[in-house]
Amino acid sequence: MNADRTDSSSREAPRTPLREHVATSIQRYLGDLNGNDTDNLYEVALRELEIPLFVEVLNFCEGNQSRAAAMLGIHRATLRKKLREYGLT
Repeated sequence: MNADRTDSSSREAPRTPLREHVATSIQRYLGDLNGNDTDNLYEVALRELEIPLFVEVLNFCEGNQSRAAAMLGIHRATLRKKLREYGLT
């Protein structure tokens, strides 16, 4: 093995904070409104964030709702309620 070679994990690129990805998406969404207003953006944004968040965390946790709820920092009953609300069960 080459002694000059460094471990790839020590050269990781800085990660973009999630808030920047969210801000970019919101800017794009507002631009797509073409000057029209919306009166429920908060509800829309929460739904649009929660659905993929729950799906991806559950996938990461291999479907284990208790583990997913712990990772999310919410009670399992809350997760189950949200999954029902979004038709994800």
